[in-house]
Amino acid sequence: MKTAAASSSYAFRTTNNKEYESDDRHLMPNNEQTTEQQAKRGVRKGNAKLIWRFLKGSKYLFLGSILASAVSSLADMLDPQIIRAAIDNAIGGKPSEFPVWVNDLVDRIGGFAYLGQHLWIMAAAILAVALLRVAASYCSTVIGTKASETLVKTMRDTLFGHIERLPFSWHMKNHTGDIIQRCTSDVDRVRRFVAEQLTSVLRISVYLVLSLYFMFSMNTGLTLISIVPLPFILLYSVLFRKQMDAGFRDCDENEGKVSAMVQENLTGVRVVRAFGREKAETDRFEKQNEYYTSLWVKMGRLLGRFFSTQDFLSGVQILLVFVFGAVFAIHDRMTPGEYVAFISYNSMLIRPIRMLGRMISEMSKAGVSIGRIGYIMDAEEEKDREGAGEAPMDRDIHFEHITFAYENCPDILHDISFDIKAGTTLGILGGTGSGKSTLMLLLDRMYDLEPGCGTIRIGDTDIRDIRSDYLRDNISMVLQEPFLFSRTISENIGIASEGITLEEIRSAAQAACLDDTVTKFTQSYDTFVGERGVTLSGGQKQRAAIARALTKNAPIMIFDDSLSAVDTETDAKIRSALQERFGTATIILISHRITTLSKADRIIVLENGRITEQGTPDELKSNGGIYQRIYEIQSGVREGRHITAPGTGGKEVAR
Repeated sequence: MKTAAASSSYAFRTTNNKEYESDDRHLMPNNEQTTEQQAKRGVRKGNAKLIWRFLKGSKYLFLGSILASAVSSLADMLDPQIIRAAIDNAIGGKPSEFPVWVNDLVDRIGGFAYLGQHLWIMAAAILAVALLRVAASYCSTVIGTKASETLVKTMRDTLFGHIERLPFSWHMKNHTGDIIQRCTSDVDRVRRFVAEQLTSVLRISVYLVLSLYFMFSMNTGLTLISIVPLPFILLYSVLFRKQMDAGFRDCDENEGKVSAMVQENLTGVRVVRAFGREKAETDRFEKQNEYYTSLWVKMGRLLGRFFSTQDFLSGVQILLVFVFGAVFAIHDRMTPGEYVAFISYNSMLIRPIRMLGRMISEMSKAGVSIGRIGYIMDAEEEKDREGAGEAPMDRDIHFEHITFAYENCPDILHDISFDIKAGTTLGILGGTGSGKSTLMLLLDRMYDLEPGCGTIRIGDTDIRDIRSDYLRDNISMVLQEPFLFSRTISENIGIASEGITLEEIRSAAQAACLDDTVTKFTQSYDTFVGERGVTLSGGQKQRAAIARALTKNAPIMIFDDSLSAVDTETDAKIRSALQERFGTATIILISHRITTLSKADRIIVLENGRITEQGTPDELKSNGGIYQRIYEIQSGVREGRHITAPGTGGKEVAR
């Protein structure tokens, strides 16, 4: 394995029997025989718990917004009663059928007859109710917005913190673009559902309960007629829910694929340009985007049928109320004021029923999104063994019978055993896929060994008994493909050390043969590095990564082919500076360049995941193995030597 990225499509083969699928059905373990119905209940329960967890810090704000919304709804209920009283009692002179406390209040003012002569009082009452409604709506909106943004912040903080603590293997098998989409679009969709739909539950309940109460109090028969279509509307909405769930899941998953494709192309834009792949990548994106668009068009048709049918059924219900209400009013079975008030309350009754369609649609979207977020939150964070602590790191390192494989792959390391004396330099040579980088990732505990697959010890301590943060803090690793952040050069170099000074940064850069280059830049160490260090050359990026590793002064230093992009003269200077600066550190050099390994105290040669040679550089030069052949090729020793070439009948040819 050449780099960690080479294994990005694989994940470490764990011993945990509860391997979860990578799609939104992750909440149900593969090996558990559960029914689909039980699985769905489990998902809903898990989603509810997750939402409740995210509501920490905002649930009381949402409660305040809900209560203010309920007050606004109650204000809506008062207007029809005031209008009814004005038509039937104040103007029509009909005896009051209102509760005693209402009649007492009116009598204090002067009675309905007085109000009939002074209708401005009832107009003022309607205005007062309107002001109450406006104030309540304002409070609901302001408090709800604060609650909504607090919820989003909590979700993002929680997700980011959790992702940072997930194992390296999890990141290797999940696309960055898809993770970003889950942390942005899905988070926003959940926010909208909680802020706009869940908080409307109390408001809808007020509308339903009080509307039906006033409607029954005015005319039982017309109320029964009005509620006949409602069960059909509700049943129709529930039946559509399943189709919407599946449709929104497909849309969300493919949005993640589109995001991953964009992220990948933006990251690899130089490769795309270098190989003239612009059209091919554009065609590939357009194909995926066209499919993604077709899914939303399909969803649009589904939602169009749903909402239009719901509107038709709601219209039928309103028509029944208008027609039968008019008939009842003509035959004196209800007063004109009751008819007007009844129509108002029926509008309030049908409004939440119509809102139910929107709520079901948003619930389907949010259910898919919270499930996708749950996939991240359910991923188990990296954990240390119970009792893991600190241990001396300036000791010998022992690799004992190491066997390792990535998920769904054959073993990449086969029974590897070797020791590294403290304070010495070990060189590792091997072809692509021989397991060089894998050994270092295991030492840094990016992956953990399965039981029975060997042990790595520092001194007498198994690295699994050392806290991962402490272990990694004492190991400086420079990868073959260094990653630089979109920050200044000084920030990139000093990112691994708290409170580092510019003098210390420059000292590390000098050891990495970078200082002379940086000081020639217009802004020196304040020069801003583009995304992934795109504004620097390959050699400059490698030297910046080396300088970053040197700032830690770690007792164990790993250089994973990290000098491949620098010239041989700079290579020699860096190795000389390392020897002077870190003479007591244990250094591991992985390289294809023999000159880089020439000063190592000991070298091991890997081939197909096995150690085929080991010894000092001088010993390996003459043992007839891989090291000698590479040494002779790179040093030019073989130039002019006569060797037997295949297909020449045994004749010698000059090389």
